[in-house]
Order: sequence, then structure tokens, then C-alpha cells
Amino acid sequence: MTVLLAVVAVLGVSLSGPLMAGTQAPALAIAFWRNALAEVVLLPVAATRRRRELRAITRADLRTCLFAGAALAAHFATWVSALKLTSVAAATALVSMQVGWIALIDRLRGKRIRLGVAVGLAISFAGVLVITGVDLTLSRDALVGDVLALVGGLTAAVYTVAGARARESLTTTAYTVLCYGACAAILLAVCVVGGVPLVGFEAEAWAGIVAVTVTAQLLGHSVINHLLAVMSPMVVSLVLLLEVPGAAILAAAMLGQAPGVGVYAGLALILGGLAVVVTRRPPARGEVPDSD
Repeated sequence: MTVLLAVVAVLGVSLSGPLMAGTQAPALAIAFWRNALAEVVLLPVAATRRRRELRAITRADLRTCLFAGAALAAHFATWVSALKLTSVAAATALVSMQVGWIALIDRLRGKRIRLGVAVGLAISFAGVLVITGVDLTLSRDALVGDVLALVGGLTAAVYTVAGARARESLTTTAYTVLCYGACAAILLAVCVVGGVPLVGFEAEAWAGIVAVTVTAQLLGHSVINHLLAVMSPMVVSLVLLLEVPGAAILAAAMLGQAPGVGVYAGLALILGGLAVVVTRRPPARGEVPDSD
């Protein structure tokens, strides 16, 4: 049963990139709606089952959740935009550098980086250089998309580190409701100020938004949270790396995207390097990527 759930989780998050890339709506609108719709589903559950926990939330908890929500909003804004500019394979591989960014953030916080982690990071960043070098020869848009995906991975790392701190005192349900709510509110403000349309899309676009909300935002991440209770964080992190080839295969089947050999070579380097990072630096329970 656990293996089946792991397959469902990987499939759910792997669908995220292809679905958002193929949805004919502005990137910021997609980012807003997937969080807002998830909040609509989760808030009644939290209100009925976790009232006592919500009442016990402190101002410090709220500040941490607001910071995490802002980082998550930046993650979605950059990553969904990247999917509109570069290939799903490249964007997913580059945003998966989140694991590497977390290791670097640890170093800035005074923690020592093991030799094996450093080697893994070097291999992964070599893969980044390969992918961006290939995309530079294709178009300026593809290169901009690569940079946005890297920033998306960095902001996801910040969100994950902040989330790990929030979960020291909050349950997953309470944290998720507060974080998704803050993220949706921030994205809504950005869309209003920037004049980004949030309605008036074709039925196919709404279907894509709903599909990514169900598969990645609710089903995929909910199953991942369950797996954390029955599997080690390291194993879950390794399983989630399968999202990268999974998204590439689904993008080829759903969107007809077939990146060059260089992109796949870079993808292999990133995956190999991150696998080394994960195995040499087992993440804390709250440090498993869960935002795509």
C-alpha cells in the first residue's frame, strides 16, 4: 500500500509542470487559483476538526507562516512563469535544486557541509550549467525561464526552511491553511496591482487549473504528508526526485515537448548530484520538498 501511495504522490506532483505549462492562463493567475482553491477545500476541514489548534496560534506563529507564505508565493510566481518560457523538463530539473539550496542555506546558518554533500552540489550545479548553456543557444526566453526556475528553487528552499520552523509548534493542517492563505492573498494583491486577469478564461484553462489543484496541490502533497509518517524523510526526498523524469516524460506525451540531448544530460547530472546530497544530508522531517 505504501508503494502504491508513493506512486500516486510522484504522479500527482509530476503532472504539475505539464498541466500548468499547457494551461492557457497567465502564470500568476494559475499560481493564485491553485492556492485559493486548495484553501477553499482545506479551511472548512481545519475549522471543524482543528478549532482548538487554530485558537492556540501565537503572533510568532503567524509571522512565520506569513513569511513562509510570501516565499511560497515567490516560488509559484517564478516557477509557473518559467514553465511558460522554457521546457517542462528544464524547469522541473532546475527548480528541484531546492534540495541543494537548502544545504547552502544551512551553510549560511553556520552548519558544516560534509564533503559528500559538497560533491553532490558540484555535480548538480554542473547540470545547471549544461541546461542553461543548451537553452542559451535556443532562445533568450528559454534562458530567462531557466533563471526563473532556479529562483523558484531558491524561494522554495526558503519556504521549506521557514515551514520546518513553523511545524515545530503547528500541526501540518494548521500550518498549511495559514501558509496557503497567506500565499493566495499575496498573489491576489500582485495580480490586482499588476492588472493580471483572474477570470474570463476558456473552459479548458479552468479545467487545467482545477486539475493541477487536485493532482499536485491536494492529492500529491497530502499523500506525501502521509508518507512522512510511515517512511523516512530521506526516502521520501529520494522518491520525490522522480518528479523530474516523470514531468519530462509526461510533458513529452501531453505537450509534445522533446528537449535536446543536452537538457537530458543536465537533468541526469542534477538528479545524480541531488541524490548524493539527500543521502549524505538526511533532511529533517519538515524539510522535504512539498510545494510544486
